[in-house]
Formats: sequence, structure tokens, C-alpha cells
Amino acid sequence: LDAALDHARVLQIAGADIIDIGGESTRPGASRVSLAEEQARVLPVIEAIVTQLGAKVSIDTMNAETARSAVAAGASIINDVSGGLADPGMFQVAADTGATIIISHWRGFSDQMDTLATYDDVAAEVAAELKLRVGAALTAGVKQTQIVVDPGLGFAKDMQQNWKLVARLEKLEELGYPILVGASRKRFIAGVIEPEEPAEVSNERRDLATAVLTALLLQRKIWGVRVHNVLATSDAIKIVAALRDAEQS
Repeated sequence: LDAALDHARVLQIAGADIIDIGGESTRPGASRVSLAEEQARVLPVIEAIVTQLGAKVSIDTMNAETARSAVAAGASIINDVSGGLADPGMFQVAADTGATIIISHWRGFSDQMDTLATYDDVAAEVAAELKLRVGAALTAGVKQTQIVVDPGLGFAKDMQQNWKLVARLEKLEELGYPILVGASRKRFIAGVIEPEEPAEVSNERRDLATAVLTALLLQRKIWGVRVHNVLATSDAIKIVAALRDAEQS
């Protein structure tokens, strides 16, 4: 708990607006954890960060029960990488609590998602599938003002598909909802840096590449970026803002 608080404090100082807390890995091939284990990992951390640091917290979970408990502990955002598909009760939790819900594009759990990366037009299909999930959320009673969408980079998408999706985020903009992008340190970034050995690319190099990508994405209507290295991203955002100010003055 102390280590988590220290890390959250560092993220705040570096410029993080939201602290995203999860208790289950969604890396390709990752095994699932029990509800009890997930909640034991996240609930004390959420409560401590909210009460001691006054931070805005999102709970990164695919489980409705964990989401409900996390909101009760102080989280104000539910970040569901499965877009409500892993647990049908997720949208009801958002409707009941009034929490912001981040709906990501998703086709399957970590142990199978790499086999589901089949698209004719990845940007159009991701947007269409997200529209269906948004529709399900609205039907469950979630308000439009609660919804943020996420293209789900790295989830059931190969390297080329991820880049095509990033390049055509206007398809998601057409849905009319705020957009969160989570590209930080992912394989498709490392694969550009070292095509032959992407796994060997250090986090430091991935963070620099993520900051560059963030700077480029600021040309679009992005609600937020989910990153590991907050300082590098904050610096990139400041540089873009300075250039814009200079152009407008």
C-alpha cells in the first residue's frame, strides 16, 4: 500500500489528472485472477489514494462487482477494457452509480485475443462494434454524458491493424463521444523501433515513442491518454501547447 501511494504521488506531481488502478493484467496470454484477489489488490489502494492524495481514480476492471466496490471506495471512473462484454452487469453498475464508463473495443480475453484479429477495414469495424457497445450501455440506463470510448489498441489487433486504427481515429470521432487512447509501451510501438526484436525494446525507449505519438494525437479530439511515464507525456503536451500558442499569437 505504501509503495502504491508513493507511486501515485509521483504520478500526480508529474501531471497525471487521473490515477488508473487495476488488479488484473490484460497482457496477451495473461491468466485471469479471482474476484477476491483482484479486490484485495485494488480496493485498499483506491481508498488510500482518494482519501490521502485527493486524486481522481479510475478502476481498471472487467468485473461488475469489483467496479461497484471500487466506486464505493472512491473511484469515479470505470475503465472496462472489455467494453461490458466480459461481465454483462458492468453497464448496470455505471447506470446505478453515475460513474464515467470507458468503453473499449474488445473481442476476447488475453489468452485468445490474438486469434481474433481479423478485419476488412479495422477502423470502420472497430467504430461499428463500439457503437453497438455504446448502444447497450444506453439501453442499460447509462447517460450519454457518462460515456468515453477507447479503440482498444493492442486488443485483438496485430501491429499493422493498430497503426491503421491510430491513423484513422476520425472514425471513432464520428460516434460523438470523448476518446481515450492507451498506446503506452505496447507491442506495436516496440515493433516499429525494433522490428526484429520488439520484446528487447526498453521501457525508456517505449516511453519516448509514446510521448511522440501523444504529441501527434493532440491534433485530434482526444479526451485522454493512458500512459506509464506521465512526465514524458506531460512534457510533450506542453511543447505542443507552446507551438499552438505561438501560431495563434
